[in-house]
Amino acid sequence: MAAKTERKSGKKTTAARYEAVVRALLNQQQRTYTAQAGIRLRNSPTPLYQTLVLAILLSARIKADIAVAAARALFDAEMRDPRSMADASRQRRVDALGKGGYRRYDERTSTLLGRGAELVLERYGGDLRRLRDEPDPKKALLDIPGIGPTGADIFLRDVQGVWPEFAPYIDRKALEGARRLGLPASPKELGGLVQGREMPRLADGLVHAALDKPLVDEVLAAAKAA
Repeated sequence: MAAKTERKSGKKTTAARYEAVVRALLNQQQRTYTAQAGIRLRNSPTPLYQTLVLAILLSARIKADIAVAAARALFDAEMRDPRSMADASRQRRVDALGKGGYRRYDERTSTLLGRGAELVLERYGGDLRRLRDEPDPKKALLDIPGIGPTGADIFLRDVQGVWPEFAPYIDRKALEGARRLGLPASPKELGGLVQGREMPRLADGLVHAALDKPLVDEVLAAAKAA
């Protein structure tokens, strides 16, 4: 009987530890990459397209803060929707990417952004909400120039808050962060630790944890002290 009670107590302790770690992570990492890029994500064409652009930039082998700065520079240069992106000259896109510090892949990325915008216009009339009607939206994402498996993961990870059919969307990079924090390595279990509206923040925070060892140490210390 005592052993059974101890096992129940142990489960509660584990659940409480998970909750403390998640709360500490969300407190430490309050702004997602989309928010840092100035995107107010909702289920409408412009912010969905901007999230796609950010996913393309983040999926390259470049620091996340540079990708975010490049996205902001593109949007500040009035390239906020597929029509304005497609109509912009290749050099104008290159200049905006360079202003954001995105110089290593600027020429190639400029071309991909232009081609991607054209596909979004041709296939979806500029409205990515129509992507949800595809038999396999993730597979359809891969048709967009600049979007590979990593970019598709980033996009779906970000939009799960407004496209709940994809939640909980925890990709490999987010699972890596979960393991570093000692959290469950199961999307379903991780999804049970927060309310649905917090899933994008949790997934984003886990990605930050995968990329930032000092953040992991700060979160674990804060969770232990809670």
